[in-house]
Amino acid sequence: MSSLDLPDILPQKVLHVASLVLLAWVTWCVWAYTTSPLRKYPGPYLAGWTNLWRFYHVLNLDSHLVVARLHEKHGPVVRIGPNLLSLKDPALIKTIYKYQDDWVKTKFYHGGSTRNFAGKPIFNVFGLSDREDHARVRKPIGRLYSPAGALAIEKHVDKAISQFLAQLDQRFVNGPNAGVVCQLEQWFLYYAWDVVGDITFSQPFGYMKHGRDFDGTLADSEMAMNYFAAVGQIPLMDFAGAQNPLLKLISKAPFTTANAIARGHLVNRLAGNDKDKHDPSIPDFLDGFIEAQKLYPEVVCDGQIQSYLLINLIAGADTTAISLSSAIYFSLKHPSVWARLEEEVLAADLPDDDPASYKQARTLPYLNAVIRESMRLHPGVGMHLERYVPAGGLRLPDGSLVPAGSMVGMNPYIVNRTVVFGNDSGEFRPERWLQSPGERTEEYEKRLVEMNDAELSFGAGSRICGGRHIASLEMSKLIPTLIRRYRIELVNPDEEWVVKKGWFMRQTGVNVRLQRR
Repeated sequence: MSSLDLPDILPQKVLHVASLVLLAWVTWCVWAYTTSPLRKYPGPYLAGWTNLWRFYHVLNLDSHLVVARLHEKHGPVVRIGPNLLSLKDPALIKTIYKYQDDWVKTKFYHGGSTRNFAGKPIFNVFGLSDREDHARVRKPIGRLYSPAGALAIEKHVDKAISQFLAQLDQRFVNGPNAGVVCQLEQWFLYYAWDVVGDITFSQPFGYMKHGRDFDGTLADSEMAMNYFAAVGQIPLMDFAGAQNPLLKLISKAPFTTANAIARGHLVNRLAGNDKDKHDPSIPDFLDGFIEAQKLYPEVVCDGQIQSYLLINLIAGADTTAISLSSAIYFSLKHPSVWARLEEEVLAADLPDDDPASYKQARTLPYLNAVIRESMRLHPGVGMHLERYVPAGGLRLPDGSLVPAGSMVGMNPYIVNRTVVFGNDSGEFRPERWLQSPGERTEEYEKRLVEMNDAELSFGAGSRICGGRHIASLEMSKLIPTLIRRYRIELVNPDEEWVVKKGWFMRQTGVNVRLQRR
């Protein structure tokens, strides 16, 4: 052996190998950057080199604002990753999301998958990339999320609304608690999660009863969705994070709590252990999922039912709470809007003490305009809905060709504020959804179609949000019920709310006082 023994040689070899790896990586980055067909599109210099740019801004909870400013500076096409373009032109929605089956979801969506009882990963309805696979998994349960399916669970929602009103009375209105400040966005979250529990397996979680996140599920869900949003920017990070077997030994994986809840309720229902809490004459989603298993056994295994349940839990509450908060906050910040909304609701033939029916609420045009406008201006989701460009590429309105294999995406927060909605698209104006004085009916109908086609609040096409009819039912019933029961005012009308955007566009600061009418 030479005068250099093994301990002296090893560090040199490790350093040599590391240097070669670093050199190869830098060489690849330079080659990829200089030869990329997306280099011609404007965007942050760093974003052209690495996805760490967008990863940072998602972690910083400001990506929607940063990319919106980039579009204001550069126009309808902005490069926000080495292989990702952000598109703003709503005319492209039909191409990318609606009519063609070959626009496949990217790996961004895979982070929300669950695992069956054997530990095998199951991509849920939301995360499935292939449209045929999505249609196959979606078909057995599609009727449950239809308008008729939403009406079928209205009794569950009525029960939750009644409990919500009782808790508001007790904590913020009656006796010594009269005038206590209500953090309404937090209580909407408790309400929405308890609704999800009731409509899914006939058992509310109990957040309204406790008045807090008593079991930590809401905090776990928020952390999981923020993780999902962040690692989706660099999907390989998931293997160093949630999929890392070493990390699993010392920390919970994202969605662990929600998965455990879903699995527990499925096991109890199949074993008949929840008969004291579940009335079969008032069916819930779990009843529907089990029925789907009987009709489609080749598709719906127990693991797939668990996946269906998980989607209800992680996607069915937060967006509804966000939209409810937006509707109340924006309306109160615009006194003329609130006055008109109050006038319409108070003049309507609605019950004073019981929840308004969905059928009744849908007859109130200004209420529905307020809900539409709130969701347009502040959608529940503020991330890019990514797709792979299929064979043949994408011809943009400027004539340039985005090659196949590239990724493109549109952000609802950005697209919902385009000029299609008017020159004041950044302002809250529910009247834009109604026929204007002097506007011919055909002109209004044409304008409404254009706005409907340009809005991405629920997504678009075959991958549109499955729970949109249920969310509409929850919001349309609760808002007029609150207005008929309470006088509502912001504690400080001059203060702005705070938006924390991970995957969801969460808000804080909707602080109100309530007084019984």
